[in-house]
Amino acid sequence: MRQISVLLLSLLLFASLAWAEDEAPPTISYYEVKPSLVVNLASGGKYARCDIQLMTKDDDFLEQLKLHGPAIRHTLLMLLSEQDGKKIKTPDGKEALRKQAMEAVSTLMKDLAGKDSLKALYFTTFFVQ
Repeated sequence: MRQISVLLLSLLLFASLAWAEDEAPPTISYYEVKPSLVVNLASGGKYARCDIQLMTKDDDFLEQLKLHGPAIRHTLLMLLSEQDGKKIKTPDGKEALRKQAMEAVSTLMKDLAGKDSLKALYFTTFFVQ
């Protein structure tokens, strides 16, 4: 009986290890919003320029980001143009804007693509004057 238990335990361990090896880690992909976003600011500065990249781990969703690129760009431009330059020059202001932008893109993608697999939004360039 003990041999059967050891054999079953060994088989379960081997099966779980083999299953874990078959699972590849998710691929991380980025969608770059191009060209740079340049907007006149509502107040506190003349204009802002930034580059944004969107991260996903879903290849199908990456294709949806590409398809809806113009709508994403429009949404981000409208959000950026509402900002106060003095606020978004600070680290806290940039982070708050990043969170607002991610929420805006997530909402847009839920409406247009029927799902939201956006994992992160990054400013890769950020300039306010």
